[in-house]
Amino acid sequence: MPASRDDPKFPTQIRCSLAREWGACTGASQAMPPLLFLGAPPLPLCLAGRASRRARLSMASAAPGSSSSSSASFDAAAFEAERLRLDAAARDGMASTAAAAEADPRAWKWVIRKRVWDALEAEGIARDPRPVHHRIPNFDGAPAAADALGRLDVFQNSQWVKVNPDSPQKQVRFLTLSGDKKLLTPQPRLRTGFFSVLDSQMIPIGCIPEACTSVGAAKYGRPIGLDERIKVDLIVIGSVAVDPSSGARLGKGEGFAELEYGMLRYMGAIDDSTMIVTTVHDKQLVDDIPVEKLLVHDVPVDIICTPTQVIFTKTTILKPQGIYWEKLSPEKLGQIRILRELKKHIEQETGTVLPCGPSEKLPPTAQRTRRVRRHRR
Repeated sequence: MPASRDDPKFPTQIRCSLAREWGACTGASQAMPPLLFLGAPPLPLCLAGRASRRARLSMASAAPGSSSSSSASFDAAAFEAERLRLDAAARDGMASTAAAAEADPRAWKWVIRKRVWDALEAEGIARDPRPVHHRIPNFDGAPAAADALGRLDVFQNSQWVKVNPDSPQKQVRFLTLSGDKKLLTPQPRLRTGFFSVLDSQMIPIGCIPEACTSVGAAKYGRPIGLDERIKVDLIVIGSVAVDPSSGARLGKGEGFAELEYGMLRYMGAIDDSTMIVTTVHDKQLVDDIPVEKLLVHDVPVDIICTPTQVIFTKTTILKPQGIYWEKLSPEKLGQIRILRELKKHIEQETGTVLPCGPSEKLPPTAQRTRRVRRHRR
């Protein structure tokens, strides 16, 4: 049975932080109730590293919101509305891609994803936001899976934890901040920037739960650039399906987890020894991900936490070594400004033209948005 907040085995530091948060929210008028806690090789790193710090610093400072967020001037409603709009557009695009791929025998990833999404919905496991299709699915028991992760030595001994911004990992973000660790979380779809760093010491008392949301991360986080000197101790990643026998993982199909991992490798913030953990429902465990069909940039996992078990995969799948430029289409680069800026600077500094992946068709929703914006100008 998962440990509760009152379990003496649960870290004292986190129990105290939770008590402080509860007291701030209720004015200490109520006792805190029991709860469960919730193939071509990449550009050689030596070549990429020759991009000057000055160039990278100017790139980072040019990014929108590169100064610290001000809660006084932050427009939470506008941020959330834009995030939801982009999220809906991206899901429409993924749905179109999945529908077109159904008849393609090479589209085995979409077959597995759809099977898992369908099962979570059909068996009443799915939780909001619904439907879970074309998302990192939220599930019944996500807090218990997070609790299992929170008791791992690798988590308790970490100072810097990178966590994806999806709903089922919200409690992992809460445990990270409540444990006085630094939380590194990507800005939504990397469209407005790179990563934000959140430190519980910089968050107003009582606001840690809010800081665990996308709006709160933008409100209280400090945006960083690729020149930031950090060392990430642990990566927590969302999944649609994962194979416990091999550590092979499938995300929702957009490739952002792989890009984030590649950029952290470029920064020198992680290496092959950095552990990768995912939290999923037991129904997301599969046994038919063909390792031989994985791509060079696919990210495997070392540990799987579910509501009922912790699995050490002992994966032998090689972790990506950096950014695989030859896999990035011009359209994908067009969506992510920090990647365009990085590519440009590396090419200028090295005098080398980096490869580019094959073109891909943009989702219809994205094309309509671009035409409207040009018309408004």
